[in-house]
Amino acid sequence: MELSPRQRSAVFVLVVAVLAALGYYLVAPAVTHSHGSGQAAATPASTPTAPSTAPAAAPTVSASAAAAGGPDIYAWLPFTQQNLAAAASVAVRFSVDYNTFTYTQSATAYVGAMGDLITSELAGTLQAAYQIPGVAKLRKSQKQVSTGTAVISSLRAFGPASMTFIVTAGQRLATSNGISSASTQYAVTVTGSASSWQVSDIELESAGNE
Repeated sequence: MELSPRQRSAVFVLVVAVLAALGYYLVAPAVTHSHGSGQAAATPASTPTAPSTAPAAAPTVSASAAAAGGPDIYAWLPFTQQNLAAAASVAVRFSVDYNTFTYTQSATAYVGAMGDLITSELAGTLQAAYQIPGVAKLRKSQKQVSTGTAVISSLRAFGPASMTFIVTAGQRLATSNGISSASTQYAVTVTGSASSWQVSDIELESAGNE
């Protein structure tokens, strides 16, 4: 069904409302994993040593309630409520792993800890970035250990087989010089269908606005 510009705007507003509800029940709590790996804000740092915690069961969020008594927005969208929850969970778990690392981990271990959360193409990209000489040397010399957190801020784009989430990724970085905290917004794209999703791309949120 072809939607008018006003209807498309309404759909996006309602999707944001649903994401807000999902965020409360699924991804809003700061998800912190003590993996043995991770990476710095713009480049992968190291690999987590422990596997990611299994995601909680997808919450039941009423689209009608989110739309304040409006129509079921999923009748207008190319995915179901359960698809959205599954894709959002993958985006958050990946974003936590992306910023979780220790200076003792290898690039193979860092990427390997993400398992099936990422595509093979992205795995190769992250492994190469993790091994950049300057980044790796700094990570080891400062004995960096980072713990990541993540929460979805919004849904930027979507289609039948892909969704791009804006994720606010937090990083608590412990080094030989002290402890610091920072957060960065990324555009995280997941591809797949039904309950099977993988992250295929990550870039700074601002990159998509240029």
